[in-house]
Amino acid sequence: MSDAELKELIDGLQTQEQEISFQRRLLHGRIDILRAELQSRLKEAGPESILAEVDMDRLTAILAGKALPPTRD
Repeated sequence: MSDAELKELIDGLQTQEQEISFQRRLLHGRIDILRAELQSRLKEAGPESILAEVDMDRLTAILAGKALPPTRD
């Protein structure tokens, strides 16, 4: 592989990384919006709401793709 080809490959990968990073930031923004909406609904519903037991950190991790994959028993 020539130096020019190597530089071209690096440039292409950096462009891909920037695009993926942008998409990740968009997804995190959407997660933040959804989390705020859910919290607002939980506050309005009161303690008797079925959603009162929602683990917000776990929900955020799931939506962000950081949750552990489900186990297959």
